[in-house]
Amino acid sequence: MSAASPQAVNRLLASLPDAEYQRLVPHLKQVSLSLKQVIHEVGEPIEYVYFPHRAIVSLLSTMDNGSSVEVGLVGNDGITGIPPVLGDNIPTTTAIVQVPGSAMRMKASLLKTEFQQGGSLQSLLLRYMQALYALVSQGAACNRLHRLDERLARWLLIVCDRVQSNELPMTQEFMSQMLGVRRAGVTEAANSLQQAGLIRYSRGKITILNRQELQAASCECYENIKGEYARLVGTEHS
Repeated sequence: MSAASPQAVNRLLASLPDAEYQRLVPHLKQVSLSLKQVIHEVGEPIEYVYFPHRAIVSLLSTMDNGSSVEVGLVGNDGITGIPPVLGDNIPTTTAIVQVPGSAMRMKASLLKTEFQQGGSLQSLLLRYMQALYALVSQGAACNRLHRLDERLARWLLIVCDRVQSNELPMTQEFMSQMLGVRRAGVTEAANSLQQAGLIRYSRGKITILNRQELQAASCECYENIKGEYARLVGTEHS
C-alpha cells in the first residue's frame, strides 16, 4: 500500500506502491461530483477519468426509446472511464453521479500513458477490469433469476460498501431506474425489507438497520461480487 494512502480515500489509488502513486500525484486533482452530473456519455470521447472517494457513479445502458438501466457502478474501489486504457476512448455506457461526493480526476490520455508503462498500475487496472466484468455479468444473471427483494438487498449492500455509510440518499424512482423495474415493484420490495426490520425508508433516504440480516436476505450474488473484488484488487469492504 502506498505511503500516501491515508489521503487517497480511493482504494485503487491506496493500493499502489508509493513510487507509482507519487508519479500520478502531479496529474491528480480533487474535484466535487454533484448529483446527476454526467461524467461521460455514450459515443463521446472520454477526456477525464475519476477515482471516486465516497461518491457513486452509475454506468447506464440507454435504449432508443430513452429508457435506461444500470449495468455497473463505480465507487471508492474503482475508476470511471476504462476505455482509453484499452485503446479506444469511446464509451458504450453513460456514467452519471448517483451519490455526490469528492473524487480524484485525471486526464484520460495521461492515465493511458502511465498504463502503457506497465508496473503495478497496469496490473491493478487489469484486475479491476476483471472485477468490474464480474459485477456486470453477475448482475445480469441476478436480474434474470432472482426475486426483486433479493436483488434490492444485493444492490443496497454494494452501494453501502462503497459509500461506507448505513444511510443512503435514495428515492424509489432512482432505485427503479437502477434495477430496471417499475416503481411499484421497488415499493413492494422495499416495504418487504422494511417490514422485516432490515431497512427504514423515508423522505428519499434509506437507512440499513440490520446489515447482517440484510445480507442474509440478499441472494448469493452479493457475496460472489464482493469476493471477486477482494480477490482481484484487494478492496474488500468490512
